[in-house]
Amino acid sequence: MTTKQIISTTKSPAAIGAYSQAVKFGELVFTSGQIPLIPETMEIAEGGISEQTKQVMENLMAVLAEANADASSVIKTTCYIKNMNDFAAFNTVYSEYFPENSPARACVEVARLPKDVLVEIEAIAISKA
Repeated sequence: MTTKQIISTTKSPAAIGAYSQAVKFGELVFTSGQIPLIPETMEIAEGGISEQTKQVMENLMAVLAEANADASSVIKTTCYIKNMNDFAAFNTVYSEYFPENSPARACVEVARLPKDVLVEIEAIAISKA
């Protein structure tokens, strides 16, 4: 019987609520939404949408690595941005992490995100082990 496994790493910000960084169930990995917190300081990355997206993606990649997954094994992301006018800049950074065979994606503008950040991303991936 497959059981769920909680995934946690110090290379990504610690959960600040009643959730896990990710949950692995069989080969599937479901990450919680990552925001642009710097893991070592738990401070928001300075800068605009580009800098915050880079930090979010680094946090996301760290969680995936802990679950034996990586960008190439991501099958779906859900992206939340504060302002759809930032989409082009967001997409430029996001695309650097998925240069080919990009995952399915939804990207929505939201009124507010935790700690008033500009971007949050969650992912579903397939573990390599």
